[in-house]
Amino acid sequence: MTKLSVNVNKIATLRNSRGGDTPNLLKVAADIQDFGGEGITIHPRPDERHIRYQDTYDLKPVVHTEYNIEGNPIPKFINLVNEVKPTQVTLVPDAVDAITSNSGWDTVKHKNFLSEVISEFKKNGIRTSIFVDPVKKMVEGAKETGADRIELYTESFASEYAKGNLDSVQPYAECAKLALDLGIGINAGHDLSLDNIKFFKENIPGLLEVSIGHALISESLYLGLENVVNMYLYRLK
Repeated sequence: MTKLSVNVNKIATLRNSRGGDTPNLLKVAADIQDFGGEGITIHPRPDERHIRYQDTYDLKPVVHTEYNIEGNPIPKFINLVNEVKPTQVTLVPDAVDAITSNSGWDTVKHKNFLSEVISEFKKNGIRTSIFVDPVKKMVEGAKETGADRIELYTESFASEYAKGNLDSVQPYAECAKLALDLGIGINAGHDLSLDNIKFFKENIPGLLEVSIGHALISESLYLGLENVVNMYLYRLK
């Protein structure tokens, strides 16, 4: 069973564009769960251009499924996560000015740093995941840090799949098999959509969770949020 965690960053972006509280982030998060969504993901960034740090606290009592907080483990982010204590923290190597996540961790080069951060989160009972490219060496490195899971960065798969290159899923399948052998859980996210999610799910053994935001919210403009959430659930199950 692969869980669907919905990233609500785009809802916060829309809200912030008018400076008010419409759409209401907490109501949307509650509705997504009522529609069947199995988790809520947020990715606060230092400039708070979408999710604000206060949103992270405000969402905690609203999220009764899985609460996943993504981000670059700078001191402010680490303190935030330790205070909120979500279900899962996903470590992403974002540059401060990154428009969106655009690479996975070099888990070999940054092993000591990641190990230290992960150890602190695990002391607080928070499941840890590391955002990685589909490279076996990076999966092995993630294991060495003590992470509970990896999140496979799926942008290259999505881009190639749109061109008809179905073989683009192979590096992900191979990394997933390795992760299973190493005893690491497998998540995935970035540019997954209604068009490619079923194929990806069918080819990735042991896929526990996908985190989807931009495509899901964009598709909902035409099809409706409740419909789209359930269309993803159908494809995942």
